This record gives sequence, C-alpha cells and structure tokens, in this order.
Amino acid sequence: MIKIEVPGLGELALDHLVMDYNGTMACDGKLLDGVASLVESLSRDLAVHVITADTFGEVAKELDGLPVNLHILGRENQDLAKRKYVEKLGAGSVASIGNGRNDGPMLELARIGIALIQEEGASVETLMSADIVCRDIRDALALLLKPQRLIATLRT
Repeated sequence: MIKIEVPGLGELALDHLVMDYNGTMACDGKLLDGVASLVESLSRDLAVHVITADTFGEVAKELDGLPVNLHILGRENQDLAKRKYVEKLGAGSVASIGNGRNDGPMLELARIGIALIQEEGASVETLMSADIVCRDIRDALALLLKPQRLIATLRT
C-alpha cells in the first residue's frame, strides 16, 4: 500500500495500479526500456494490473516474468470494461495510467488518474479525465515510487 496525505485532497491509500499497455507501457507492442524494473519496484507496494486490447499481440511475451495481473480485453466496449475493472478493485484504492480514448473512464473513476502523452499521443478526452498528465511512463511510475511528488502536484 502507498499511503500519503495530500493537502486539500485528503488521504491517498492506494493498493492497486491499473495500466493500459500500448501507448502507455509499450510502443508498437514492445515494452519501453526501464519500465520492467519500475514495475518490479512498484509491485512491492501495489498490486499491478495491465488491462489491454493487445493490439500487437505481444503483451504476454513482453510481460512474461513480471509481477503483473494481465487482463486482455475483447474488441467491444473496452472503455466500459476498463472502468468496470477499476470499479471491481475498489476505485478509491486505485491509481490508473493510460493514454487512449478507452482509458479515460478508468482514469476518471480511479482515485488518481494519470494520462500520458508519448509517441502514440493521447486522447483529449482522456487528458480531461486525468488528475495528472505526464510526458513519459517512467515519470508517471516515479510519482508512485516517490509519493512526495504527488503532494507537490496535487495539493491545493
């Protein structure tokens, strides 16, 4: 668990991290450099979940051996499926990270939603649903590894 008090926002007590894969952890189906070690570090404090449509068919191979719960979605209603997944975990204890249009609902529902703008860009709707916007997955994961950064970003 990551537990931190954010002035004006209240207590964050996070048990889960839910991430999209393509455009978030990966580009063109390949896990981005440095992400595996950050996920391993975060898995000491959070249950890490990857929820994806697996556009490139590479996710299982790329995440093999990492401490993650992998959930591959069907083609329809991915936005609703991601939102329901976060809801089932208990949205108040979830941080979520994504970039695509189908990630917006899970970012909006999660206690902390982080949108990314990387090589694949980001949906404007998803950006508007997020609490934080980062330029790189490694920066987003570092926010959770060094939660004092969350205070600096989210306090009122």
